[in-house]
Amino acid sequence: MVDSDPINGEAATNLPSRKSSFASDAIKLATGLGVAQAIRLLAAPIIARLYSPDDLGLLTLFLSIISIISVVACLRYEQAILLPKDNHQASNLFAVSLLSTVAISILIVPIVLFVGPYFTSLINAPDLLPYLVLVPPAVLFGGIYLALNYWTSREKKFGRLSTNRVINSVVGTGTQVGAGAAGLANAGSLIGAFVLGSFVSTSVLGGQTLRDDWSLLRKNIHRKDMLLSMIRYKKFPLFGIWSALLNSLSWQLPAFLLSAFFSTSVVGFYGMANRLLRIPMNFIGNSIAQVFFQRAAIAKNDGSLAIIVENTFRRLVNYSLIPLLLLAFIGRDLFVIVFGEVWAEAGVYVQILSIWTFFWFISSPLSTLFSVLEKQELGLRINMVLFFLRLVSLLVGGWIGDARLTISLLALTGILVYGYLSLAIVTEAGVPLAHTLRIFGINLLIFIPLGGALLLMKVAHVDAIIQLIFAALFLVGYVIYLFRSDPELSKIFSGQRI
Repeated sequence: MVDSDPINGEAATNLPSRKSSFASDAIKLATGLGVAQAIRLLAAPIIARLYSPDDLGLLTLFLSIISIISVVACLRYEQAILLPKDNHQASNLFAVSLLSTVAISILIVPIVLFVGPYFTSLINAPDLLPYLVLVPPAVLFGGIYLALNYWTSREKKFGRLSTNRVINSVVGTGTQVGAGAAGLANAGSLIGAFVLGSFVSTSVLGGQTLRDDWSLLRKNIHRKDMLLSMIRYKKFPLFGIWSALLNSLSWQLPAFLLSAFFSTSVVGFYGMANRLLRIPMNFIGNSIAQVFFQRAAIAKNDGSLAIIVENTFRRLVNYSLIPLLLLAFIGRDLFVIVFGEVWAEAGVYVQILSIWTFFWFISSPLSTLFSVLEKQELGLRINMVLFFLRLVSLLVGGWIGDARLTISLLALTGILVYGYLSLAIVTEAGVPLAHTLRIFGINLLIFIPLGGALLLMKVAHVDAIIQLIFAALFLVGYVIYLFRSDPELSKIFSGQRI
């Protein structure tokens, strides 16, 4: 779920004045993200044929550990960098974020050394142990980059952030492909390439920041002022850490428990399926979320919030329901053809997770409405429920001993929670339930002929390639229809105002 923190909205009026529009800034960010994601998507079939599911599973577990620790590496002070009106306090918050990251990276070294063997044994992944030594540096680079990211955002140097996203993707993905092609196709290459990409992009962004802002930072940063800034924004670590940890744990929990109950291969299948579902959905959703947050904040004051929410909800459903329903039919065949027979199980997981992804995709951009309406507590409660239900579904599926059933239970809980969240958001904004159901109904009616045809093809055992070609042609026609029926579609993906 998109972070429902009001900082981004509040900070807009406090940032240094620069001659850059919302549209141009969003375009810079969206362009870098789009290129970075495209590189990963294009390289995915190559990586899948070079590396085994076990290798991808170990990478997924490593990334899960990094994600949980990195989210609190700066003690959430990095978010406060955007708030102060003057650069003096912002500089000290930046320094606090960097020092917190260094301290936490050092503190986890003995934890990795002494707890690592027990942890890898607990999650049934002993092959992960040699790579845990890379956790502290990965957290260090990730935390520093996070602080630099917010400082650069404050300075409105969005083009710089965009470039660094591409650098990270090129170095990390390129090294993974190169190592695999050179005969070094193992989990160490995948994990090492990730850490290398993080190091390079952090070093580049850090060097640019020091070059441009070193004198400003040196003049403003003082130990006493750092302490005062920590006290002034103490709510960020006191409350923000727990919400962020809960959200991160909720997302990473499947990897750990799937490994503990089954194997790293199952984690690899799940990681591949989840990653490839979320990459395009994240790009589209983030592009819409950028526009929606800005418009919703204005609409709340002029009384048009329900209209904005309904229009955005309609677009989200139009852009995602039919493609994801298609994947529910052809996911396995698609993975076999693109990635190879060894990844057929990942294709089955895509089929299972596709409907869950739809509801997550709908609720994720709209969840910024919690910030607009100042109801963050609802988002926190939903995160708590989601974590509990995910834990229960994984434990039940693991106890039964069926990996597909476990993924199905995980998807079912996601459908229930994100489905409720989607309805809660649009209802809270004043959109009538009948309008919401009509939007769903129209899209389902459009899909029924396609779904029926694909079902008949499967019953008649039509060749999988013919089914995929048929589905692809329908999807191309549907995309053309969307662009013709919604002239503002291109504006959304370019980050411009709706």
